[in-house]
Amino acid sequence: MLLQETQSAARGTLRLWGDYSLADPPFLLAIPVVVLAYLYGRARHGRPRAAVPVLPAGVALVRSWRQRLAFLPPVMHVLALVLVVIALARPLRGNVERQVISEGVDIALAIDRSGSMRFDDLERGRTRLDVVKEVVDDFARRRMTDTEAAADNVALLTFARYPSLLCPFTLDHDALAGFLEPVELVQRREEDGTGIGVALAKAVSLLRETDAKSKVCVLLTDGENNVLDIMPRQAGELAAEEGIRVYTIYAARNLFVYDPLRGYVPTAQAHDTSDLREIAEMTGGRFYRARDKDGLEEIYAEIESLERTERREERHEENYDLYPGFLWAAFLLYGAAWLSITTWARRLP
Repeated sequence: MLLQETQSAARGTLRLWGDYSLADPPFLLAIPVVVLAYLYGRARHGRPRAAVPVLPAGVALVRSWRQRLAFLPPVMHVLALVLVVIALARPLRGNVERQVISEGVDIALAIDRSGSMRFDDLERGRTRLDVVKEVVDDFARRRMTDTEAAADNVALLTFARYPSLLCPFTLDHDALAGFLEPVELVQRREEDGTGIGVALAKAVSLLRETDAKSKVCVLLTDGENNVLDIMPRQAGELAAEEGIRVYTIYAARNLFVYDPLRGYVPTAQAHDTSDLREIAEMTGGRFYRARDKDGLEEIYAEIESLERTERREERHEENYDLYPGFLWAAFLLYGAAWLSITTWARRLP
């Protein structure tokens, strides 16, 4: 049955299936009343059966096609009445459109690749840098392919004595992963060092050029700043002026010192993380300390949960009336029943 649809101001109160609903479902209670009233009327005004003499045994009456189809007009009458009641219940087809509006975060990932990142105290048998690369890649993949909120623009830079931009802001995780995978420890001694201040200043200069409302830098290192070109506090002040939140991560279990006989050995000396703590505090971020791979994964997961953008959903709904189609079907069924009664299904008094 082809149902004609006209836009309606009604709203569905009883959902049926898919996009279909009823605006006035209480009318459905009238269906059994209508059917019983029709059957009662037929029984009350029905014609008495004609007296038929008993036929001899073995003789059977052959019913004509008219007799076999005599049930159709009453059935069509009942169906017509049921369709009218359904039309009164006002069937609707809804067309709902939802639009999720959410703005992503621009995130600059700064990773230390100085010589000290070669130690294996985060996970035995793997350098600190290898562990960090794996965890950072997972973090970037989740942020850049987020299906629940807006995907983020992510940039990647590394630093030792000097900062180096490897991947500008992108939404393509595969591209960023392609730059991250070959990152190695610094090879030349004159390029070694831990330039926390210059690395953060570089990240600030990148984020300053973006239009995002939310800008974040996640800076990871395993050492203390020993490059005096730009001090960490100065870089932190620049980030605070630009409204950039900085999350600082110190990723090391032990502090290694050089022994002339044994080489670099782990010690129980305290780590000086005051610069990292100060940067995080003045920019509204947080400072973290990772002592192993599991701890590092938890840190990036917490940063991910803290930097969730607010989602706003707009819902547009349009409903279309289907009752004209039911009324037309009822009219055609009733007309067919009337035509049948006056022609082939007509009975003599």
